[in-house]
Amino acid sequence: MSTPRSMTAGARNILRSNDSASLWNYTVAPGWSINEAEILRKALMKFGVGNWSKIIESNCLVGKTNAQMNLQTQRMLGQQSTAEFAGLHIDPRLIGQKNSLIQGEHIRRKNGCIVNTGAKLSREEIRRRIAENKEQYELQEEEWSAIDLPLPEDPQLLLEAKRSEKVRLELELKNVQRQIAMLRKAGKRFEMESSESPKTEQDEEEHAEEIIEDQPNGKRIRLDAC
Repeated sequence: MSTPRSMTAGARNILRSNDSASLWNYTVAPGWSINEAEILRKALMKFGVGNWSKIIESNCLVGKTNAQMNLQTQRMLGQQSTAEFAGLHIDPRLIGQKNSLIQGEHIRRKNGCIVNTGAKLSREEIRRRIAENKEQYELQEEEWSAIDLPLPEDPQLLLEAKRSEKVRLELELKNVQRQIAMLRKAGKRFEMESSESPKTEQDEEEHAEEIIEDQPNGKRIRLDAC
């Protein structure tokens, strides 16, 4: 394998959040969520490809079996064989991006993964490829050792957090309801005061202007305001 021109060997061999969106395209295996696949990706970088026992012991993917993790790793790598990456601390999706660009009549794929079609690799050939991949794609120890994996949430702690949140929301609701009641009470008081307020001098003058004397009949009549 040759190192992609856009990448250098060592610590840069990892997909960043600002990399092209095309680098992140892959299919998750049945029973996997995107979030779980991302956790597996980080676990492979931290513990190495194929170190399923360490991943299981870390409790970052509770319930996942060796076979399930191996299948999802194949999908991220974009190839059926994982032997040439055994034990390596690599970003599997970087390899998957490289494999997605390989074309040719001799290439056979299943679920997006390159399928083995040739003879079985010898132990010597596998060791040679592992050494080559280690040189080109292995992460620096200070990088993979610093990766933090999520731990499963303690059900009891989660329940307590939900209860505390419920109490907080109930208090907030009561406070809002109290403010609404105060505003309604103030509104009613304002309406009552407005309806009972005495007429001003200006009101009296306007009322007087509406009444004029009918000179011919000697009667006073009220004119409707225009």
